[in-house]
Amino acid sequence: MAGPETGTKIQIQSYKHNGQLHRVWESSTVLKSTAEILIGANDRTMVTESDGRTWITREPAIVYFHAKYWFNIIGMLRTDGIYYYCNISSPYAYDGEALKYIDYDLDIKIYPDMTFTLLDEDEFNIHKRQMNYPPEIERILWNQVDILISWIRQGKGPFSPDFIDTWYELFLTYR
Repeated sequence: MAGPETGTKIQIQSYKHNGQLHRVWESSTVLKSTAEILIGANDRTMVTESDGRTWITREPAIVYFHAKYWFNIIGMLRTDGIYYYCNISSPYAYDGEALKYIDYDLDIKIYPDMTFTLLDEDEFNIHKRQMNYPPEIERILWNQVDILISWIRQGKGPFSPDFIDTWYELFLTYR
């Protein structure tokens, strides 16, 4: 299926390996959509958790999804710099209803000075047992952690110096 058109607003849905809906971002503006990538943006969008709790994002964010890599990247524009939050996840799919992916618990948080921390290994190990992640999936996920760290260190893709600012400037034209 073709991806959403540039300028349209889409919902982003995160699932867990067992198929349970995990989190929904109500509205993100599509800035670029190809067969392999989707770049979007949101600001003060409603997020609904699986237990029904809701919250509003605090700052503008550029979101980057890839159809081949098992991670997605969120660049958050804060007053003291750009922070990144990366989810180790399945490649995304867009089905006309929403952009969808499976969240596999592991996350990497990157600070404005490009130092980073791997998060949620405990949650990953618990869910790996509870949801019976196949060994092949676990191998893929850890391999993707290595690729993501390589991207961070190389300043590749969304981590390149002007990536977030350039896409944020485009996002402002849609507001």
